[in-house]
Amino acid sequence: MGGNILHLEGESYEVQKLLWDAPVSGTIYGTLLNYKGELENLGDIVKEAPYNNPPKAPILYIKPINTITSFGMPIPIPEGELQLEMGAALAVVFGRTATRVSEAQALEYVEGYTIINDVTIPHESVYRPAVKYKARDGFCPVGPWIVEKKGINPDALTIKVFINNQLKQENSTVNLIRSVSRLISEVTEFMTFHKGDILLVGVPENPPLASAGDHVRIEIEGIGSLENTIVKETELTAGVKL
Repeated sequence: MGGNILHLEGESYEVQKLLWDAPVSGTIYGTLLNYKGELENLGDIVKEAPYNNPPKAPILYIKPINTITSFGMPIPIPEGELQLEMGAALAVVFGRTATRVSEAQALEYVEGYTIINDVTIPHESVYRPAVKYKARDGFCPVGPWIVEKKGINPDALTIKVFINNQLKQENSTVNLIRSVSRLISEVTEFMTFHKGDILLVGVPENPPLASAGDHVRIEIEGIGSLENTIVKETELTAGVKL
């Protein structure tokens, strides 16, 4: 793999011209408030009732199967919405069952990494992501592939978001509150990951906004790029009987 070219068995292919399936076989779990800037942006809100303090444990949510889509597929923007948040996330793919693993051994359970766009309708929420804002059809582009973990330091990867080829966001996993190993260890204290499950390490603060017609590209260092276009939901469902 190199840039927009896939090299496979002696042949070269343009990534954009291929039809991709989402490389997902398990459940996708998201993580909130795991970037330092994300928590800092909330200010004193996290100290207000009923919570009174910043979270002491990972805050998780699920991107259900209806949200999953692949490289190149349209992202539907619901009727009445003008913009969607583009949540660039490093996605950890598990290669075997992980439960109560130590931080030191956490990466031994990882098969590799991919890219996810955790699409969200802009809304005010701190601890409880509303399903109707994060779990709409097509709100979780994944891919285009899974990169093996060898040689990748998941805690020092640059993440960039381009909208219509203009850089709109740049951050790095060096800014995670919980490292990838620590996050895996803390989450597996109370739940088990199985082979094929995916854990998003978090979405950087101030996710850029995209509107109908915009082309979105998320690049993660060492992983590749994920590209999709925003399309009005009404255009995708025109002529379809629900």
